Amino acid sequence: MPSPLAEKAIAEAQQYGKAILKFISANDTGRTGGHQAGFYLPKAVWKLYAPFGPVQGRNKKSNVKIIWQGGRLETNSVVTWYGSGNVKRPRSEYRLTCFGRGFPFLQEDVAGDMLVLIPMDVHNFLAYVIDLPEDIDDIQAALGVEIFGSWAVYGGDQEPAPESEKDCIDRRFRAFAGTITAFPSGAQFSAKARETLLACSDGFAKRPIDDRLLALMQTEYRLFRLVERQICLPEVRRLFKDIDDFLKTAATLMNRRKSRAGRSMENHVEFLLKDAKIPFEAQPDIEGKPDIIIPSKAAYDSRSYPRNKLFMVGVKTTCKDRWRQVTQEAPRIEWKHLLTLQEGISRKQLAQMRKQKVALVVPKKLHGRYPKGAELLDIKGFLATVRETLA
Repeated sequence: MPSPLAEKAIAEAQQYGKAILKFISANDTGRTGGHQAGFYLPKAVWKLYAPFGPVQGRNKKSNVKIIWQGGRLETNSVVTWYGSGNVKRPRSEYRLTCFGRGFPFLQEDVAGDMLVLIPMDVHNFLAYVIDLPEDIDDIQAALGVEIFGSWAVYGGDQEPAPESEKDCIDRRFRAFAGTITAFPSGAQFSAKARETLLACSDGFAKRPIDDRLLALMQTEYRLFRLVERQICLPEVRRLFKDIDDFLKTAATLMNRRKSRAGRSMENHVEFLLKDAKIPFEAQPDIEGKPDIIIPSKAAYDSRSYPRNKLFMVGVKTTCKDRWRQVTQEAPRIEWKHLLTLQEGISRKQLAQMRKQKVALVVPKKLHGRYPKGAELLDIKGFLATVRETLA
């Protein structure tokens, strides 16, 4: 169950029918040496929060009032469009800034928390900063969005610009959805997403492996939402017997959304490892129940097999507080690897991970969301290390 704060964020986002969700990055907090501390706002949906569009060659400001955490704090802040800069540091972005002294949500430790920004209108916002992983999952599930890349939008008419292969993907997804009457398994969802991307996206198989994982996750989510609408709308539209009946139906929908996301990532990581011809075993019966062992459980169990040629990979969509779980898995392996889509965490937590011998593997496009100088591997680099070690 979501906490009272998360429940309030969900209720208010649904009341106003719109919200921007983003993981707070080190760049937002000013810890990467960027231009200015303040929350980056996605340019594609500027009409949600600004009375002016993005015009290159000039800067423009709009005053806004923000109520934070359900009324615990208010700020008189500014939405600024930065459309001008210099040759060395050109700018083209919206940022939310000016929060006053002692503002608690741009400290380094909030990197990796989720900002939920709810525009009542372009001059008045409600905002929540959510740090509990369970609350983050519950909010995304309740609003039917998942954050990939850097942000997500709740509100049907505020989607980002479509991809070039969108029509092909939509046509294939509609055909698939039209043949089913019950929810497919997670493996079926993942397989259909891969099949569709390979058919509709020119050169998908040749993209960098880091980009392929993000694309697979995004595409499967689109398919899931289409199937969910088709199968669940009749249930949602019926008359409920009582409040308990309604809550039971809502809980079923939310639990399905939350459980799907983690398994989806595992499915696609396993596919990419097979495609890269990396030997591995998924969900092996090993102490701590790790997600992936390289090269195999048999190698792990063999005391004659060199420990330095064993790899354990935890697979988690977010890891800000969940990373400690992997320290208890596969104790024979000294250094654990954690593959995540987390949108940045603080230097303090990164230091804690290194101290506990946990190495982060993050898709290359997300590295800029972490503090400057963070010791990160991308997927390509991690696989190159594995190949070299096993050779």
